[in-house]
Amino acid sequence: MKNKMEEIDELIKDTLSKEEAAFYNSLDEQNVLEMFFGLFKGKNAWIIIVMNIMIFVFLGLFVYSFIQFINVETTEEMIKWGFGSIVFLLGLSMLKVYAWMQMDKNAILREMKRLELQVMSLSGKMVD
Repeated sequence: MKNKMEEIDELIKDTLSKEEAAFYNSLDEQNVLEMFFGLFKGKNAWIIIVMNIMIFVFLGLFVYSFIQFINVETTEEMIKWGFGSIVFLLGLSMLKVYAWMQMDKNAILREMKRLELQVMSLSGKMVD
């Protein structure tokens, strides 16, 4: 399977101009760090920056409320601090899930661009 994919990639690169081939190479798969830092590029980078600040705020508040939960002596206070811990942990989790969904969206868009380029390249080769 790998050999056929490599052969198709080579066929596509042969039909592309140097500029198009460079663009095609830039669409390769990314590791997790490249995908994470890719979130900070584009029109919505400011949302990701604000979201990451809020992640650290929620993390700090979660740690604080959890420490308070451990140190209190009455059941009523334990319920209050425990509920606060859960709320901050849920907020933290939802922000993280949003970031992972954005990373997945970017990966899907990158794959769609590769497919479009492949179809364009192969259709051009069939016409020739």
